[in-house]
Amino acid sequence: MLTLTRKVGESIRIGNDIEIVVKEIRRNQVRIGIIAPRDVPIYREEVYDNLKPEDGDEDPES
Repeated sequence: MLTLTRKVGESIRIGNDIEIVVKEIRRNQVRIGIIAPRDVPIYREEVYDNLKPEDGDEDPES
């Protein structure tokens, strides 16, 4: 896992099309913004976990 440090207003780029922006930091929460193409699915982890098939072998998007 790559671990990076960012301040409010700073961002991280993933490839050419995805940008993660730190919007706000408050106590133990970080608010982020995600700029990505519409065809890129974005899920919170707890939502993604509920979409996965039980065997865990398939992509929930397929």
